Amino acid sequence: MFVEEIKAINFRNYEELHLQLHPRLNIFVGENAQGKTNIIEMLYLSAMGKSFRTSKDQEMIKINKQQTYTKISVNKVSGNTTIEIRLDASQKKKLKVNQIPLVKLGELLGNLNVVIFAPDDLKIVKGGPGERRKFIDNEICQIYPKYYYTLNQYNRILQQRNKLLRENRGKRVDLEIWNQQLIDTGTTIITYRKKFIKRIGILAKLMHRKITEELETLEIQYESSVPFKEKDDVKEIAENFAKKLEENNNMEWRRGLTLVGPHRDELLFKVNQMDVKNFGSQGQQRTAALSIKLAELELIKGEVGEYPVLLLDDVMSELDIKRQNYLVNNLKNVQTFITTTMINQLNTTNIENRKVFYVSQGNIRKSD
Repeated sequence: MFVEEIKAINFRNYEELHLQLHPRLNIFVGENAQGKTNIIEMLYLSAMGKSFRTSKDQEMIKINKQQTYTKISVNKVSGNTTIEIRLDASQKKKLKVNQIPLVKLGELLGNLNVVIFAPDDLKIVKGGPGERRKFIDNEICQIYPKYYYTLNQYNRILQQRNKLLRENRGKRVDLEIWNQQLIDTGTTIITYRKKFIKRIGILAKLMHRKITEELETLEIQYESSVPFKEKDDVKEIAENFAKKLEENNNMEWRRGLTLVGPHRDELLFKVNQMDVKNFGSQGQQRTAALSIKLAELELIKGEVGEYPVLLLDDVMSELDIKRQNYLVNNLKNVQTFITTTMINQLNTTNIENRKVFYVSQGNIRKSD
């Protein structure tokens, strides 16, 4: 799949924008704070229905304006798709796919698949467990939109259960109904994650060995507060979940907090048997993150039948020349968007299939 066209009105620092894009490589060059990342944000918004930079939709509306509107055209194996999003400072966001209004955000997922790699994505390796859970959830939602609804349901149950635990410290109320709902939705989430992490772990290991010329091996381990074995099915995971809740019952009442479930999941990344988060070099951490992102491309391709769009936001400066070359030269079948401050930082001189755009103060000029 690839994005053919972007249109936008009053998005961030763009008053009006209309771009025809290249199906392979699109490079946006400009100084910082000129609007390069806003292009990446528009595409991510069209895919996920939200920003990767802020949790407040209003921040994407141009200053002193009431609304913003974006429209993108996507060329897919199944046919062309248009995605329209209207954000209003005082109303709920409105989504359309092929001119048909969507009732739920989950209906948007899967119409455009993207993989984003930005400096903050290094937190997948270097950050806290919440960053890794966010990474897992975002990717699974794109491939399996049903997961999005299950995850939202689990979070609502978790909030209600935590509220009851906090409000009843020192005394007991019946949590049986909440426990069963937590187990049902949580087991589904763990099952999805287990499958996803197994597959992306295999792909990331292969990518990592190629990038490091077989000098390093990357392993991804899924660590859950609900213990399970590789061959455990849904029933066995649910039984383990129930046992773990029972074991932690007294501690949960004392702390007023749910201590068991996928909201406490963790990923462990190891390079040559070493925890790369705590003991790896900066280069190893960046290579691990890059390997994971490249693995995402292959995983989505395997699930949906075509490559997603790759968004590289100011990340080339984070990679050395060797890794830049590997990245650019192995993306011939993937539409890629790159933002950078200097075009000569990129070794793309031998790539003919590309468009270069120069960005300055919300204005974009295509190179000759």
